[in-house]
Amino acid sequence: MHILVVGGGIIGVAAAHALLDNGHAVTILDRTGFGAEASGRNAGWIAHNDILPLAGPKAWRNLPRWLADPLGPLTIRPSYAPRILPWMLRFAASSTPRRIEASTLAIAALNGASLPAWRRRLDALDLGGLLRPRGQLSVWTDPAAFARFPALAERQRGFGVSVDILSAAQVAALEPAFARAAAAGTIVGGALYPDGPHVADPALLTETLGKMALERGARLVNAQIQGFEDAAGRVTARCDGGVSITADRAVLALGAWSKPLAAMVGDAVPLDTERGYNVTTAPGALGLSRPVMYEGHGFVTSPLDSGDRIGGAVEFAGLDAPPNYARVDALLGKLRRFLPELGAVEGVRRLCFRPSIPDSLPVIGPASRLPAVIHAFGHGHYGLTQAAVTAELVAALIDGKSPALPLAPYAPTRF
Repeated sequence: MHILVVGGGIIGVAAAHALLDNGHAVTILDRTGFGAEASGRNAGWIAHNDILPLAGPKAWRNLPRWLADPLGPLTIRPSYAPRILPWMLRFAASSTPRRIEASTLAIAALNGASLPAWRRRLDALDLGGLLRPRGQLSVWTDPAAFARFPALAERQRGFGVSVDILSAAQVAALEPAFARAAAAGTIVGGALYPDGPHVADPALLTETLGKMALERGARLVNAQIQGFEDAAGRVTARCDGGVSITADRAVLALGAWSKPLAAMVGDAVPLDTERGYNVTTAPGALGLSRPVMYEGHGFVTSPLDSGDRIGGAVEFAGLDAPPNYARVDALLGKLRRFLPELGAVEGVRRLCFRPSIPDSLPVIGPASRLPAVIHAFGHGHYGLTQAAVTAELVAALIDGKSPALPLAPYAPTRF
């Protein structure tokens, strides 16, 4: 079959390879190219150890403090508040114990399958060297929050996640750059996920996979899609510039830009964008050897091959509002609590648009009114993590095979 993949981000290029594996002809449609948006601007983690949805006790405990700080881990621009209200109401509805448990099981299933899927994909293309198996570290400054962590660690272990709980001294021994913060009591403890890898650089990974898909016979069309039309059991994508592409199936993988297209084919998905900010400085500038999550502070650091990246936080302001790079300055101010010897940080500042669903689960499955379109978007913070396994699930759907995971939790009809 001829499959049109709409979106040249990490979900799209991973799907292209899975479809090529199965002998399909693949056209990738993207307005710019490979990895130009969130796929190239994230922290580069394969977060297979994460099991909890954002809608949960942790978020609600911190929400008043976060919202009180306009540059804090979560903020809503006042002008956007009316538009985000329906999303926030669904977020609240996703916070009941029953809904949290359902989302936890669905996240754990998808993330638990993510690292093996990535290893299969990268090994098949001889790209295994793009994974950096250095582990992932979490550090805490709040003793009460750290005291609650062992219960979560036990739950993670129940899903097969390896995690070691560390004292502040052990954190400093693992990452000497944290020695002063640990000695001063700023860092009260940590957790090491020894099996947690990151990628050399998310932009490099996405671009490399895109180029290799072309080498394997895929075709890239640079155009902006305007909508889908039924074509007697097939599907036609109408694009700007008079471009029209008809295919047997289409995969909708446009991330934060997927909502209006999903609506055209019958699915009213509560998709919004979590705007995240980061700055990438010189390689090794932070003196940290592995990715670090700063628990309760809403940011991470990653030692990418292209430079040390500091990023995170959530801003709800839509796709069109200009960036507020004062949020990057706020991240750097917080980082200096952990790295007091850190000097001036110069680097490239970026804004990215995470495609966010209130229950923290992506949308994977056929469109309601036009089942020739397969949805594959809304992965939130887990786009890179879940790309390879999502690609395998999509390829199974297109080939009429049973997917490796039950897809009901991710269905576009669940809302």
